[in-house]
Amino acid sequence: MNNFRFMKLSPPQILVLGFAAVILIGTLLLMLPVSSTSGESLNIIDALFTATSATCVTGLVVVDTGTYFTVFGQIVIMVLIQVGGLGFMTMATLFALVLKRRISLRDRLILQEAMNQSSMEGIVRLIRKVLIYSLVIEAGAAFILSIRWAFDMPLGRAAYFGIFHAVSMFNNAGFDIFGDYRSLTGYVSDPIVNIVVMFLIVSGGIGFIVMSDLVDYRRRTRRLSLHSKVVLSMTAALIMIGAVVIFVFEFTNTRTLGPLNFSGKIWAAFFQSVTPRTAGANTVDIAGLRQASQFFIVILMFIGASPGSTGGGIKTTTFTLMIGAVISMLRGREDIVLFRYRLAQERVFKALTVTLLALLLIVAVSMVLSTTENRAFLMILFETTSAFATVGLSMGLTPELSQAGKILICLTMFAGRLGLLTLAYAIGPKQGKQLYKYPEGKMIIG
Repeated sequence: MNNFRFMKLSPPQILVLGFAAVILIGTLLLMLPVSSTSGESLNIIDALFTATSATCVTGLVVVDTGTYFTVFGQIVIMVLIQVGGLGFMTMATLFALVLKRRISLRDRLILQEAMNQSSMEGIVRLIRKVLIYSLVIEAGAAFILSIRWAFDMPLGRAAYFGIFHAVSMFNNAGFDIFGDYRSLTGYVSDPIVNIVVMFLIVSGGIGFIVMSDLVDYRRRTRRLSLHSKVVLSMTAALIMIGAVVIFVFEFTNTRTLGPLNFSGKIWAAFFQSVTPRTAGANTVDIAGLRQASQFFIVILMFIGASPGSTGGGIKTTTFTLMIGAVISMLRGREDIVLFRYRLAQERVFKALTVTLLALLLIVAVSMVLSTTENRAFLMILFETTSAFATVGLSMGLTPELSQAGKILICLTMFAGRLGLLTLAYAIGPKQGKQLYKYPEGKMIIG
């Protein structure tokens, strides 16, 4: 961080370079012979892809995590997931707090940018809460999963599996170490695994601000902030709608929900609705889903998680704001009102910018991959959206990507994790307020 300060970089530029540095270190560690079970070095492109996927908490893999990597390599991946999910600045703040070092104003500005906050007031207090919540939730989930898996494997192995998957799922990474790319398909009807993993995904995806709001709910005036209300209501709506759509479309599909009993169908439908919130785990074969379900999951992945969380996508608040803008326009109203609060016009512009930039990136990457990869367009679109939204769900294309395709998906994951606005500000810093206005013009729309 001292070197970053010396270079006089802006907070967005520090975040970009910081994540890039973490990915580079991860790449070098994964290339070591000790990281692979064969004792041979992983080639640089595959190592870079794996490190990027872990740091950007995506979960797309070109080699099977459970069989290719040794325990050392898997621990490297787990550490990258933790650092990438919470943010390298959050981890740096942890060390600063442990060493009782002062958090400078510049550090607070960077934390503000990293946590997507409008103000740096109380930012260090929020980081403390982030670290505590993460540790408690991951530890509790790891304990429950360890007990469950102790019935299927030796206790030590079960504890290791519990810790790895708790970290992976809470940070919405989607990496698993069961082997053969099968994720959690062996536990499609298991209530304990389903409940714990879905809880991890949702708690990591709603964002630490909402989590803090919920924890403080009893100690305050029993009121939630507008942000928390929007996030919780939209998250619940998307999960319920997603579960119903997948349940209906896949009910008779012999490759997914068809062979399961009724309760298994319910669990599978809900899990496949929750996991596009940028988690990447799956309990049924994603490639076996009907095209309607696959395209619907693309939409869920595009929306993604919530601001200040471990997930990606355009975020639930952005989607809510866009829906609110459409409803207001159809009703002939000037203001967007949510839960009796009027939203500033600049929020609408930001939501529109984020959505359009995301669409343009996904379209551009999909078009390029269509020329480099000889696969169906829906498969390419699915993989691209999964990479941008840092989800990690795959229809099977990722392990078969060309070298050019792997690099392109790496860049897409990097852009999706940092955020397109952060990248834009890192390349060209924000301009000051405009001191003049042009005359108003009129243009026909629609």
